[in-house]
Amino acid sequence: MELDATFFALAVPAVIFAGISKGGFGSGAAFAAAPLLALVVPPQLAVGVMLPLLMLMDIANLRPYWRKWSWPDARALMIGMVPGVVLGVILFRYTSDDAVRLAIGAIALGFVAFQIGRGQGWITVPPRPFSANRAMGWGAVSGFTSFVSHAGGPPAAVHLLGQQLSKEAYQGTTVIIFWWVNVLKFFPYLALGLFTRETAVANLILAPVALAGTFIGVWAHRVVPEVLFFRITYVLLTITGAKLIWDALV
Repeated sequence: MELDATFFALAVPAVIFAGISKGGFGSGAAFAAAPLLALVVPPQLAVGVMLPLLMLMDIANLRPYWRKWSWPDARALMIGMVPGVVLGVILFRYTSDDAVRLAIGAIALGFVAFQIGRGQGWITVPPRPFSANRAMGWGAVSGFTSFVSHAGGPPAAVHLLGQQLSKEAYQGTTVIIFWWVNVLKFFPYLALGLFTRETAVANLILAPVALAGTFIGVWAHRVVPEVLFFRITYVLLTITGAKLIWDALV
């Protein structure tokens, strides 16, 4: 892993995007950072670089959204995330870099397809009564995808969108559940050797960028429409997802 100009040319905008997404837009686009970094470093190191930065963003987000979450939804999702993370630990140890590239790329393209389908009315997420079992099921999927590539946002969104929460409750719920899952992931990542001297140096350099992105996101949550931000993110995810799948298969 080389901390050169190419790395930081991708890392800085990726971390800013992640911070803005986590600070203001439900964390849906935060996992764009991992596919971007995986273009220039091994995918397993890419997720290792991002986890401490995501945890820093989580801490910064807790205060502005404290207790603004929907606790029944948050609690059920958080319980479900535990077995999802355990499954991620089991499978992550035995996967190759190309398998991780393929998984991250597929998750990225699948998320874009889901969001486009929802926007066009091809996919609907109808309101439905709260079900703890269903929420825990989506929490398990979210925990697994979060462990593999910090992509827990899409599965969690499938549940939360169906609950018709207010914008603030939706955002607050994502803040608490992803704070929780990132704490769960830290020690398994450490045991798997995903933190190195180079990732620590990268974290120190990128920490101010992560905080800046988070604060921009909190501000944007109040004043900026989501449409343009997510359109840019979807284009970015489509390009990086397709590139990662290509690299994994050729």
